[in-house]
Amino acid sequence: MTVLRHAPRRRSPRADAFEQNLKRGPARGIFLFLGGLFFIVGIVGVVLPVLPTTPFMLLALWAFAKSSARAHRWLYTHRVFGPSLRLWREQGVIPPGAKIMALTFMSASLGYLAIFAAAPTAAVAVSAVLMTLGAGYILTRPSAPPSPPGDETPEGPQ
Repeated sequence: MTVLRHAPRRRSPRADAFEQNLKRGPARGIFLFLGGLFFIVGIVGVVLPVLPTTPFMLLALWAFAKSSARAHRWLYTHRVFGPSLRLWREQGVIPPGAKIMALTFMSASLGYLAIFAAAPTAAVAVSAVLMTLGAGYILTRPSAPPSPPGDETPEGPQ
């Protein structure tokens, strides 16, 4: 009887490098727990408009990258969350809708803090500075992937 043996599947150097960056021992468990926690908070953000989803999914992706190749791959290729995570990771893109939502909720949060909360003036000022820095960062990120070279359309009359 002949036994067919399959050649071992070759792994890419990138996959090997990814595996080498995974944490071992208790650190792996901590990062795996954090990834799950961030994912759950991100899911809650889908139904609660005051809680952003994407930052928590990015944190979950980061934690899974340090603890579980399988969980990382699952989230990175997820049907709903994967596209925006890939856009951010591969091209640093924040879609316009996400920018508008982030800036709207940052403004609403600051307005609530300044008007309705009994927060000290210093806390409101520090929050305003931090939110302004965050808004500046968001606004300076591209809103769409760059077009491929040679894909420019001529400007001017045709």
